[in-house]
Amino acid sequence: MEMRYYLLTLGCPKNVVDSEGMAELLRRADYVESDRPEEAEVLIVNTCGFIAPATEESLAALRELARTKRPGQLLIAAGCLVQRDDGRLAQEIPDLDGMLSTRRWYEIAALVNRLRGQRFGDIPQPTPPVLPRRAQGASAYLKIADGCSAPCAFCTIPAIKGPWRSKPVELIVEEARQLVAQGVKEIVLIAQDTTAYGYDRGERDALAPLIEAILEAVPELPWLRIMYAYPGRVTPRLIETMARHPQVCRYLDVPLQHAHPEILRRMGRPSDVAMVRRMIARLRAAMPDIALRTVFIVGYPGETEAEFQA
Repeated sequence: MEMRYYLLTLGCPKNVVDSEGMAELLRRADYVESDRPEEAEVLIVNTCGFIAPATEESLAALRELARTKRPGQLLIAAGCLVQRDDGRLAQEIPDLDGMLSTRRWYEIAALVNRLRGQRFGDIPQPTPPVLPRRAQGASAYLKIADGCSAPCAFCTIPAIKGPWRSKPVELIVEEARQLVAQGVKEIVLIAQDTTAYGYDRGERDALAPLIEAILEAVPELPWLRIMYAYPGRVTPRLIETMARHPQVCRYLDVPLQHAHPEILRRMGRPSDVAMVRRMIARLRAAMPDIALRTVFIVGYPGETEAEFQA
């Protein structure tokens, strides 16, 4: 009998890529994807637990699937909410059959088979497999690293995802080739911090040569976009590389978080505001038409009116 699974993905683009990997592993294990939970034997929610609204959305999705779950169906929670779980999840959703943390998504098929009684004993902990990419449209995310080692006081990502782990260049290039061969027109490089690529291997300024390697491998790619840069790591070499290649989108996402040095220090972020202004000036000098995207936190604990107005 054909075994079907339903996979709901919540949260950021990194979760989207992890879900693609889980789907590929389930296909290899002869499971067929369904977009209707009532038709599936296995229900999976790849959760987000970064902020309170995301947590509530994930819990609501799990509760709804648990409410309509029929006998014989399996309900599995995966992802960030599981990684930071302190026992609350099983209490909140007693009908959960299994949980899989964000650092072990590649064990999804083993977990499902074990829960179905096809395999017994402890689930193995293999290294993440190298999986083929399946394009879902004209644009695709390409995850170049996972985890984060930045000391931001407000962020739970290091606790959820662990420290920096950069993917080897050759694997990234191969993924790019596969995506372009399937008709992808835009590749979006993502990580918790793309500009920290290679730091775990002792490399600095490694994003620029990675971009060069990708564009050399797939020169026919129209657009390459960079997400999630860190203010102090947008180097002159990176800027020059972006400006020199017309395929690199004139766009950069740089979360600045605040504009007052004292608040930034309390946040554990780079507090040299003059450095940030110089970075923006260099970007605009090299690419006058560049679009910069950022985020700011307002109402940070202890923030004064003067700090807010900065």
